[in-house]
Amino acid sequence: MKILTNAARGCRRGPADWFTGEVWIDSVLDPALLGGNARINAAQVTFTPGARTNWHTHPVGQTLIVLSGLGWVQLEGEAAQPIRPGDVVVIAPGENHWHGAEGSHTMVHLALQENDAAGIAVTWGKPVTDAEYAG
Repeated sequence: MKILTNAARGCRRGPADWFTGEVWIDSVLDPALLGGNARINAAQVTFTPGARTNWHTHPVGQTLIVLSGLGWVQLEGEAAQPIRPGDVVVIAPGENHWHGAEGSHTMVHLALQENDAAGIAVTWGKPVTDAEYAG
């Protein structure tokens, strides 16, 4: 058994080359801390109003569980969809997408993704423009 304390996992501001706006990432599960052959990554991500990810893909897919607030998720080529507390968003491997908070609300979600065989969990793309965000 292993207990991963909150203090050991840490919190950090989301890097500007991954996000637009202020975003905080609290590590929940990290393969480096789990040891062995662990491949699961999980983070609680807090978006301030209007903050969002860049476009990105996940080689093994991603699952988002919305914990609080109001947000958006969008697949490339489709309309953005609202996401609310309790919603579970399942993103298939390779789907180019973004997610973030509505303009006047924060949004917190639990993001779960798995590393591929090369240890990659996400490939970051270009920022979501204001026009794309506005829909």
